[in-house]
Amino acid sequence: MVTVYYGEALAAYGFGEGHPFGPDRLDAFWNAAKQSGLDRKLEVAPPVIANREELEYFHTQTYIEKLIRLSAKGSGTLDCGDTPAYPGIYESASVVAGCVLDGARRIMSGKTDRVFVPIAGLHHARRDTAAGFCAINDIGILIEGLRKEHGIKRIAYVDIDAHHGDGVFYEYEDDPDIYIADIHEDGNYLYPGTGFSSETGTGKAKGRKLNLPLTPPNVQDRDFYKAWNRIEAFLTKVRPEFFILQAGADSIFGDPITHMGLTPDAHSHATRQLCRLADEHCQGRLLVTGGGGYNRDNIAKTWCAVLEALID
Repeated sequence: MVTVYYGEALAAYGFGEGHPFGPDRLDAFWNAAKQSGLDRKLEVAPPVIANREELEYFHTQTYIEKLIRLSAKGSGTLDCGDTPAYPGIYESASVVAGCVLDGARRIMSGKTDRVFVPIAGLHHARRDTAAGFCAINDIGILIEGLRKEHGIKRIAYVDIDAHHGDGVFYEYEDDPDIYIADIHEDGNYLYPGTGFSSETGTGKAKGRKLNLPLTPPNVQDRDFYKAWNRIEAFLTKVRPEFFILQAGADSIFGDPITHMGLTPDAHSHATRQLCRLADEHCQGRLLVTGGGGYNRDNIAKTWCAVLEALID
């Protein structure tokens, strides 16, 4: 069974109409999923809200207090300016975190096989600050939740968003139990300007991280597949206990703020192959987040391709 989280409370995470990360992103995907009949082949789960203690699995108390304060105020910035506060941002961010935690619980209890949380994968936030439209880092919260609640040790995080997942990478750069594979646009051309191939982890985690920057303009699927082959070889050696995929649609051709030229076929391929690896190594445990993506048509086509791969 595949479970997808959908509802107004999840769609609410966004920065207003007209913003690249607006609240219409979820329905852009879900309307397309219904038109293609994918919604009839899966379980739809309602949004779940995380409590403060769960947010602090990853984030500092000081930062969560700031998030609560500016959310109540309804103004200000949570970082240096990219991530503005709006009324209720604490609650909407808590729903993002709650859905990924609930999804992991469903997987670990055997209630479902795979999970897709479309509005999630906020991979830029650090433990003590927001960044890049990410008020919280639900991936970090998920990783810590898997450890704390389920005793999971080896976790593989795969990120195919156009932007390097710096908030995950640097917080776990020296952690030997978190294996990271990240395909993204070259940091010389795109925010956050990180994720170079020389960055492979530090200390005991050296060699347990894989950064594969693709040089623009308009890298093609063939470039992605070449990089993906390296990821598969890397993950096959790891044999993780849980897979996480951040399937950002901003690496698809035509995104307004990136410069890549992939098609949804790349994301479909990555998802199918991770399903296979998850079946081989960890009882099928795979949770997928939607990540970025700012062209609504690309979001619809790409996340539907991901969803169809999960179902198949």
